[in-house]
Order: sequence, then structure tokens, then C-alpha cells
Amino acid sequence: MSLTSARIRTINAVYEAGTFSAAARRLGISQPAVTQQVREVEAEFGIKLFDRRGNGLVPTAICQQLAAVTMRIQVAESEAVSILRQHELLSGGELRIGLGNSMPGMKFVAAFIRAYPNISIQVEMGNWASIIDAIVDQRVDVAVLPKVPDDGRFRREVCFRQKVVAIVHAQHRMARARTVTCAELSREQLIYRTKQSSTQRVVDHAFRSAEVAVTPVITLDTREGVLEAVANRIGIGFIWEHGSSRKDGIAKLHVAGLSGEAPEHIFCLADNRSKLVELFFGSHPSLGLR
Repeated sequence: MSLTSARIRTINAVYEAGTFSAAARRLGISQPAVTQQVREVEAEFGIKLFDRRGNGLVPTAICQQLAAVTMRIQVAESEAVSILRQHELLSGGELRIGLGNSMPGMKFVAAFIRAYPNISIQVEMGNWASIIDAIVDQRVDVAVLPKVPDDGRFRREVCFRQKVVAIVHAQHRMARARTVTCAELSREQLIYRTKQSSTQRVVDHAFRSAEVAVTPVITLDTREGVLEAVANRIGIGFIWEHGSSRKDGIAKLHVAGLSGEAPEHIFCLADNRSKLVELFFGSHPSLGLR
């Protein structure tokens, strides 16, 4: 016979309980069965696992070495069983997700749906401030948003980093420029977001730092509106670099003076440890955006 999982559990139970009888009670089997399994291992490998001392058993040096290894095996086995049961149990339920941008958040949602197809998903989309409120008010369970504050209310995890870029119509005279400046942009028709937008806060800071005053030609409350306005040649807008997968008729420009890369976070309320939220934290893929 080999060192089976049953034998490992028995030896470790005796190691922790200190007697054959206590180990038997822990395992839910008879004391003679426990004793027999230990004696079989000792005989097969020509070793002694326990010395009797008074009414108890003391593990030998080789038993202590064995336990250090086999207890890790038991932990791994337990984790494996949890994974299998987790998938078995997740035959229903609902996860409410908030997205500040349709991308990259939708990639995370897609990965979660592929991993857990039986979970119902509801998505709320909005600007930075509205998604923060959605988490605080518990309208959503978990969210994806750039630059989530580290203020103790939230549990957050960086999923990747990105920066704000300018976007122009593909036939705009600036479309092939590698980098533009705030001063150059100030002479163009600019499309702004509302003040609740994280994108707009980055843009406002850049223009203030460059000491350039700008009056936008139009102000919109969604990134989708900005994309459509650019596509219809109203002016130049701004989005997070990976905030949309749209490529038709739109070019992205790097802007000198815009702040560096900012973290995109998966986050929830600090005390939210629900199973579905934990799974969402664990399921986001490597996006391959860099």
C-alpha cells in the first residue's frame, strides 16, 4: 500500500490529537482502525511515528517532518474540494456591477460570465461620482473605476493602469500627430465632460497647470456622447486610453502635460466579503492592453 490520503489524514489526526482515541473521534472512525493505519505505515516503511508517553503519544522526529509536508497536502486538498463545491453551489444568484467606463470593465464582466454562466449580472453605468455613490448606497455590489480613493470605506485592487488621451475624428488635421500640447488644443473646439467625471478632472488639472483658459464648445455627461460628438466632427474630446473599444473613424492623441498613468480599480465596500464579490475580484483577466 502507498501513503494514501486516508492514511495521511489519520496520521495527522493522531499528531494533532495526541491519542488514537481522540483522533478516532475527530475522524469519525473506530480507534482500532486508526491504530491499524498507523501501524501499517510504520511496518511498510520501517519507521516509528509515535512514542507512548504516559496516556498520550509523542510524535517522533520523522513524524514531525512528515506532518510538515502532509499538512500542506491536506490544505491543498481542502482548497481543491472548496473550488469544486463552489462551482456546484453557484447555480444561481445575482451580482450587481458598476462600471465607470464600458471598457475595460466589460472585459471583466465577460470573463466572469464565462467562468460563472449561471450567475445573473446587472450592470449600472455612470460617471465617476455616480458609481462611487452606487457602491456607498449599495445599489451595486462591486465596481470598476479609475482612481478610487483610499479612505477606509473601500476594499480596492488595482487591475491595471491607463491615462487620459485626446480623441479626434480620423480625418482631423491633428489625427496623425503623436503628441499635442494643451496650448495647441486650446485653439481647437473642445468637447468636455461634466465635473463629476474623473476624465474631466484630469483634463481640468492639465489646463490649469499649463495656465491655459478653455471654453468648451459642448459639455456632455457620458463618454458615449463624447465619442459620438467626435465622430460627428463637433470637436476634440478626452477619454481614458482604454475606455472604449471603438475604432471606427476616431484617432487617439497623447497630450503633453496630462497626468501620468492612473490606476483602474476593482472595488467594493470594505466589509463586503460575499462569495460572488470574492469571485469577481479573483476572475479578472490579464487584459493585454500594454
